[in-house]
Amino acid sequence: MAPTLLLVALVAVVGSVAAVPRSVPAEWSLHRRADPDALIPLKFSLAQSNLEKLETFLLDIADPRSPNYGQHWSPAQVKETFRPSTETVDTVHAWLTHDAGIHAHKIRLSSNGDILQLNVTIAEAESLLRAEYYVYSNDEDGSMRVGCHGGYTLPEHVSKHVDFVWPTVYFGGPRSISSRSESISPSSTFGRESGASTIPIGNLADLALSGCDTAVTLDCLRDLYNFDFTPVSGRVNSIAVAEFGDNVYRASDLNLFFNSYRPDQVNNTPTLISVEGGNPNVAGDVGEPSLDIELVMGLLGPKQNLSLYQVAQPLASLDPTDELLAALDGSYCSVSPVNSEGITDCGDKPRTNVISISYHFNPDLNEPSIAPVVQRQCTEIGKLVLTGITIIASSGDGGVAYQQSHECLLANGTLVAGNPNGSFVGQLPASCPFITAVGATSVAPGASTEQVEESTTDFPSGGGFSNNFARPAWQDAAVRNYLDHFVPNYAASVFNRSGRAYPDVSANGWPLVIAQGGGFVLSGGTSASAPIFASVIAAVNDARIAAGKRTVGFINPALYSDLFAHAFNDVVVGSNPGCGTQGFPAAPGWDPVSGLGTPNFVKLRDAFLALP
Repeated sequence: MAPTLLLVALVAVVGSVAAVPRSVPAEWSLHRRADPDALIPLKFSLAQSNLEKLETFLLDIADPRSPNYGQHWSPAQVKETFRPSTETVDTVHAWLTHDAGIHAHKIRLSSNGDILQLNVTIAEAESLLRAEYYVYSNDEDGSMRVGCHGGYTLPEHVSKHVDFVWPTVYFGGPRSISSRSESISPSSTFGRESGASTIPIGNLADLALSGCDTAVTLDCLRDLYNFDFTPVSGRVNSIAVAEFGDNVYRASDLNLFFNSYRPDQVNNTPTLISVEGGNPNVAGDVGEPSLDIELVMGLLGPKQNLSLYQVAQPLASLDPTDELLAALDGSYCSVSPVNSEGITDCGDKPRTNVISISYHFNPDLNEPSIAPVVQRQCTEIGKLVLTGITIIASSGDGGVAYQQSHECLLANGTLVAGNPNGSFVGQLPASCPFITAVGATSVAPGASTEQVEESTTDFPSGGGFSNNFARPAWQDAAVRNYLDHFVPNYAASVFNRSGRAYPDVSANGWPLVIAQGGGFVLSGGTSASAPIFASVIAAVNDARIAAGKRTVGFINPALYSDLFAHAFNDVVVGSNPGCGTQGFPAAPGWDPVSGLGTPNFVKLRDAFLALP
């Protein structure tokens, strides 16, 4: 009888000789010992070359004072520079064949040279890794996966050449969020950033008498950010939004919105880029895609095409972040798919100049079973922006806590929901330093668009300091100013003062007028702020392309430089409470609520046009 093939957890970490044992996560139950004859596709993610130079490489092309500003790398150059060394491949291969007795014909190297894969039985994997494999059941969705929460072991001379082994102790991946009252609950297993309630609008005509403090339309956004824009670069420029699983849009909702606010976009839809069979024409939640697509297409108009990365709902063994990254640069791909769970879109999808992501996937915890996973994902993002892509993500809607359920870290290392007193917890991908993270603002009650907004009070905009990534040099001066003059007197254990600080910028996040589900609603969250800011950067790229220059790519070093200090509206009112505290207060200059502030498009465009 042929061996059974099991669903598997995606990755497991190995930071030293042995992976640190951990308890079974709260949402998972230990079901039974795994069948020793069941097959699993065991994959060794190999340590890449030159990663210690990644930030230097990026600054060389992204620092506005660098003579090589804008000289983005080709994908081939990136691939060869970071390919694992021959020594790394040979060391792991020799251990598998000579020491572990695995036949060489069973071992295959991926095209990127970053994964060694072998199909083995559970019994063989347990012997190889000195681990015990179990089948686990997810209490929330009933899915099953196999792993070894008790940890695994690699020889010391091998472990330094391996980032992590799949499948073993990692139980992370996409996380659900808790929806607030009156909001539409996402049915996917990973979180969209919809922090504020979604409120139906009874009569659009009433909005004509409303101010932008009570109903934010496209005209409000144009006024707030000096966004007078008509594309001139045609189809050469590109921007995309990423949507995941059964978060889908309806063309009828787009037309409903465009009929009222952008008639020249009626009957236009985004260009589909399907990832792993992602299909927007299925039943699902329309909240997030409606928000993203209507804002971008509404702000940019019909002369600028919008692409849609529709990433399929992954099975239990896959992470949607990895599916998207694999489609763009070939990372995380199986050597050959062993079952329906293998990633098959491997570097074959078109890349756009700007990508907006309004989802979160993992808490920013420096926890042994999570840290190497999210660090690897951030590295892949860094390699993509090295090629000239700008990746923008929402900063979260939980303030200094993680996601809408307001999870905080207790002293015993437990992540607990409900805003308990504890350490602050950021979220990924926003805290990755190669992402431009966007917080949320609102027009103050009774204020006009001529006044600077405040940090939103309808939900706490996400922001803080990473537990996984060190603060990069390009933001050090701005962050130190905040830490020296404005930070509350929290204990050292509350947040990581030396971590990458975010958000970088902000934009309106509530209450935006959106069409979804056949009617108009007031909606928002940092999930709205991200596509708004992404539209601004797409417009900047349009101007640079028209001037015969390259796209801006990795924008963070430029944004934090003195050359761009005048390009933002400084937000000084608001805070982002959580974890039993008031969080961080907004302040003059950069702060962990609104970042550098909201954009002034004309000033931002002109500052980028002044660069090579």
